[in-house]
Amino acid sequence: MPQKRQTVLKIFAVLICSVLIFAIGLVAWLTVTEFTPDEVITLNVGKTDKISAAEGEEKIETGNKIKVLTFNIGYANLGEESDFFMDGGKNVRNGDKSLVQKNLVGAKAEIISAKADVVFLQEVDKSAKRSFNINEYENIAGSFDDYYAYAENYVCDFVPFPFPPIGKVNSGIMTLTDFGMNTAKRISLPCPFSWPVSAANLKRCLLVSYHDVENSEKDLVLINLHLEAYDDGEGKIAQTRMLWEILESEYAKGNYVIAGGDFNQTFPGS
Repeated sequence: MPQKRQTVLKIFAVLICSVLIFAIGLVAWLTVTEFTPDEVITLNVGKTDKISAAEGEEKIETGNKIKVLTFNIGYANLGEESDFFMDGGKNVRNGDKSLVQKNLVGAKAEIISAKADVVFLQEVDKSAKRSFNINEYENIAGSFDDYYAYAENYVCDFVPFPFPPIGKVNSGIMTLTDFGMNTAKRISLPCPFSWPVSAANLKRCLLVSYHDVENSEKDLVLINLHLEAYDDGEGKIAQTRMLWEILESEYAKGNYVIAGGDFNQTFPGS
């Protein structure tokens, strides 16, 4: 009996050690491969083959109205069928690839029907297990006669939580516009999470793009954002404060500024 008990204890000890070694190895790997973007990154400005720089783009003129659409597409897998665990549900992802494709078609139909001059999109996946590895960014970019820019805010080879794990994520925010886009940049926002949680979490940012205004030395500055959602509130405060400082800075230069996106908060009087 004592020998049998020793055998059971040894097996138990081996299992515990194996789990600890795996956990330590996973944390170390996530730390080494953590997405750590620079504070400011110049982005590539995309232009579909359907338009040219010389013709086909809308001009921005003072006195004209601009229609803006902001739309968190939920990586095309948070539709009416979803039961998302972070919103009190049970699932990490929903349905299958065909469901994501259906929702992506629906999202693009909403964008078309809005007939907006500027479209701010959030949660657009490039490659992620949660959206069945559909490149939503390329799909959307190739579907509109627009200029566009894309800024990554969630890049992790393996998100280990919850169970089953979220897995690989490569996602970001995207701006589409009829207006010519001179430059675009990614500006990092404060991250409220500390290590090791930060290693597999979002690195939120602003996507700031600059556009000529006809007969003016001023620019139209468009700011696409997706602020913190699941923190204790301090992250949203710090990120909102930084956004406000950038708005004031651009306005002080004499530029026209529009910020839109998923604030993950409500405002007094709204």
